[in-house]
Amino acid sequence: MKLVIQRVSHADVSVDEKIVGKINKGFMVLLGIKNTDTQKDADYLVRKLINLRVFTDENDKMNLSLQSVNGELLIISQFTLYGDCKHSGNRPSFSEAAKPDIAIPLYEYFINECKKQIPVVKTGIFGADMKVNLLNDGPVTIIIDSE
Repeated sequence: MKLVIQRVSHADVSVDEKIVGKINKGFMVLLGIKNTDTQKDADYLVRKLINLRVFTDENDKMNLSLQSVNGELLIISQFTLYGDCKHSGNRPSFSEAAKPDIAIPLYEYFINECKKQIPVVKTGIFGADMKVNLLNDGPVTIIIDSE
């Protein structure tokens, strides 16, 4: 399981030109799920995400977590995080990305575990063609993998 986390001032995701998820200060998270991932991977990444200290404190140091700043989460499924470009061609292979029967339950589990700790958790729509709009604050972008 892989997360691309961006610290944002605000973010939203649209499907068919309709906003389906919108947050203010917090993290916009792209979530990729691999075919061998389990709830143990999700639990590890939820802990890392919730406790990640990348918000600035009174001394302008990245020292505060999402909870410390009452931050919000926008979680978007992103199977292309497991695109493999190592072969000789230029078209990525997505063979490591989990199929929906594995990915959807883990995606929903990840979201529900985040909701237990963060009051505002918004999402995109799994498998939809989504448009993401955000203002990256910093910019701060962190990648975390459960491996």
